[in-house]
Amino acid sequence: MDKFKLEILTPNGEIFNGEAVSVVLPGIEGEFGVLAGHAALTTLLEAGVVDVEKEDKSVESIVINWGVAHVNEEKVVVLVEGAAAIRGENESEIANAIDAAKKLINEIADSSAAIAAVSAKIETAAQKLL
Repeated sequence: MDKFKLEILTPNGEIFNGEAVSVVLPGIEGEFGVLAGHAALTTLLEAGVVDVEKEDKSVESIVINWGVAHVNEEKVVVLVEGAAAIRGENESEIANAIDAAKKLINEIADSSAAIAAVSAKIETAAQKLL
């Protein structure tokens, strides 16, 4: 299975840096998926959830507030202002990750519909971990 290098970076450091099979990004014009060999593009991202599929078929979800993605055939670099990964080794860590993600979205979202949509995705991502 083809893979590519994925980096998700914030001003405070890396959120993700590794190999991915696919990534779904919340583009300004709607969600879009990227696979290895994707045509080059640079696009704005809006508040939403980045779903990263790894080689082992697991999916890691990362909530972002806004940013930009640069895609080429071998690498995807996502620069975001703020991000919170939905991950943890136990229920307590996962609960803390969910709280951080919801706080991030509530700080920037300007519509209750956007908050509801992203909150639903956060809950879905968390359920996969439990």
